[in-house]
Amino acid sequence: MNVFAHVQGRIVAALEALKSEGKLPADLSLASVGVPDEPRDPKHGDMATNAALALSKAAGMKPREVADMLAAKLAADPEITKAEVAGPGFINLTFAPSFWHGLIRDVLATADAYGRSQFGGGETVDIEYVSANPTGPMHIGHCRGAVFGDALASLLAHAGYKVTREYYINDAGAQVDKLGQSAYLRYLEALGESIGEIPPGLYPGEYLKPIGAALAKKYGHALKQKPDDERVAICRQAAIDTNLAEIKEDLGQLGVHHDVFFSEASLTKGRDRIGEAIAKLKAKDLIFQGALPRPKGHDEDEWEEREQTLFRSTAFGDDMDRALQKSDGSYTYFAGDVGYHYDKLERGFAHYFNVLGADHVGYIPRLKAVVSALSDGKASYATPVCQLVKVLRDGQPVMMSKRAGTFVALRDVVDEVGKDAVRFMMLTRKNDSPIDFDLKKVLEQSKDNPVFYVQYAHARCASALKRGQAEVPGLDIAKVTSGKGDLSALDDPAELDLIRQIAKMPRMIEGAARDREPHRVTYYLYDLASSFHQLWNRGNDSPHLRFIRAEEPGLTEARLTLVAATKQVISSGLGVLGVHAPDELR
Repeated sequence: MNVFAHVQGRIVAALEALKSEGKLPADLSLASVGVPDEPRDPKHGDMATNAALALSKAAGMKPREVADMLAAKLAADPEITKAEVAGPGFINLTFAPSFWHGLIRDVLATADAYGRSQFGGGETVDIEYVSANPTGPMHIGHCRGAVFGDALASLLAHAGYKVTREYYINDAGAQVDKLGQSAYLRYLEALGESIGEIPPGLYPGEYLKPIGAALAKKYGHALKQKPDDERVAICRQAAIDTNLAEIKEDLGQLGVHHDVFFSEASLTKGRDRIGEAIAKLKAKDLIFQGALPRPKGHDEDEWEEREQTLFRSTAFGDDMDRALQKSDGSYTYFAGDVGYHYDKLERGFAHYFNVLGADHVGYIPRLKAVVSALSDGKASYATPVCQLVKVLRDGQPVMMSKRAGTFVALRDVVDEVGKDAVRFMMLTRKNDSPIDFDLKKVLEQSKDNPVFYVQYAHARCASALKRGQAEVPGLDIAKVTSGKGDLSALDDPAELDLIRQIAKMPRMIEGAARDREPHRVTYYLYDLASSFHQLWNRGNDSPHLRFIRAEEPGLTEARLTLVAATKQVISSGLGVLGVHAPDELR
């Protein structure tokens, strides 16, 4: 149950009653009555509504007049203990403990469904994320985009969208040709030949050595006898296949799995979707023949102006038109993006997300331009950017991985600190803010380590439930975990504050989904864990506030029911993040 939406329904019902009584105009539209919010000062109540202010003009009445009538009607509700008019016409509402007890029952009755909604209405969403070139191991920069994209997908699914997770494999073009040349050198090395230093522009990482050894085992010296383009093609495909398998394995260790792996090379096999996209743009008079100006920083003596097939990208906000075909008729790198987005649009999603790294910000205007052109401006298309990750150990930069060549490998980080720490910490900042990821700090067992703090709250809940069952004779744990017991003993302000925190989850999920911000889930879980730990610590200082009081089984049952609900919400929230909810911490 979303208690805020639930209370909005009660407010609307009260207004409808006032209309039927002739106290408000019968034709008064209530569409402007919004969801109530928390008052700025908790002392003023549990929720506040501006319904009277929103309706007064249309009703032809003063805001206070409408507010007084509405407050009186709401005060008659047995679960509302106070309805006070404040300021120009706000109404502050305070709820009876029984209202909050009903929420706890709902949390336990709905279990993992608590917090889910139909906000998305089943609309289809395609989220493309990671899409690292299959030219080497996954590095920590890829990690942030992988976690953000995966958490965004889970968040949107939780909010009622139908989500497809997609990975675009850049297995065509100059970079994979260089990969093939690099693998060929490692093949020669495996045959015992001296290859010297890896030439600039090729891939020096030791991860290519096993690929070279496998090629040597399969072909012996025969590969050297093949034409240059054929042997490079063989080495390229072997390297792509091996690297892609490792990428999938690395992502799997991070808990990231895609529904679709789309090959760039497939765009022109059998059916030329790049050509189809260009033809569609041409039919819209958005293709022309022309020459692009010399790029900034390009040596004027080496620049040769030549006519190419261009897309009128500037008509859609880009800073320059973009080449799709070179003077020899071959497709440019950007043409592949055009064909790929044409294919995605043909698949007919309601929303498209393309999660990009900070080094691809410059591509955003041209991507948005082509999507707008192909869809006549109708496509819902967003390009969230994940900023850089700096890997530290106790405040000092981490040295690069020898195996990877020039970067910190994702697999090394996950092996050292675990999937949960990596995923949670990557979501402790908004995606467009840089992150310092300290390998030592994420393993600390302290309040300053948010993933530990939240998981510890879940483990404490599990421990309290286990201890209660062992220490309180006759305690019906099934009644506790189903919320079917007597909860009237839950009346301490700290207990009610924890329940209010639990109540925020459904609204938080919808807000985070609406704004595409999965990091809000980590913030919420940290606040919820903090409320729980504070209540636990109060019990340490004041025995009468402890969750388990063997001499008072009814009170224990009620408090452990609150613990069970807290545990459920933490588990559900961690599930959205793809983080394990442990019953024990070691």
